[in-house]
Amino acid sequence: MEAPSLMFAIGNFALYFGISIVFLIVFKFLYTLVTPHDEWQLIKENQNVSAAIGFGGALVGFALALASAASNSVSIVDFAIWGGIALVAQCLAFAIVRYGFMPRIVERIEKNELSAGIMLGTMNIAIGLLNAACMTY
Repeated sequence: MEAPSLMFAIGNFALYFGISIVFLIVFKFLYTLVTPHDEWQLIKENQNVSAAIGFGGALVGFALALASAASNSVSIVDFAIWGGIALVAQCLAFAIVRYGFMPRIVERIEKNELSAGIMLGTMNIAIGLLNAACMTY
C-alpha cells in the first residue's frame, strides 16, 4: 500500500471510529432516558449486577449493529444514517422486553434479580444481531 492510500485509509479509520465512539456516548445517554430506572446509579452506587447485565447487553447489541453499519456503509453520511437507525432499534428493544415479555422488568432490575438482567441483556444482544444482519445491502 502506498503512503497516500495508507494515510487515506488511516484517516477513514479515524473518522469512522471517532463517529462510532460518539454514537456509543449518545446511545448511553438516550438509553438511560428511555428506561425508567437510572442504570448508572444502580450500577455505580448499588452495585446492581442485574442492571449491569441488562445495560451491558444494550451496549454490546448497539455496538454489533454499529459495526455492521460501519462495514456496510458506502459513505460517512450512509454510516451516520444507519447508525441512527441502529440507535432507535436498540432503544426499542427495551420497550419490546418491557411491554411485550416482562412488564415488571423495571421493578425486577431495581431489585437486582439476575434472571431479569440476563433476559434484558440477552434480548438487547439479540436485537443488535438482528439489527446488524438487516443492515446488509
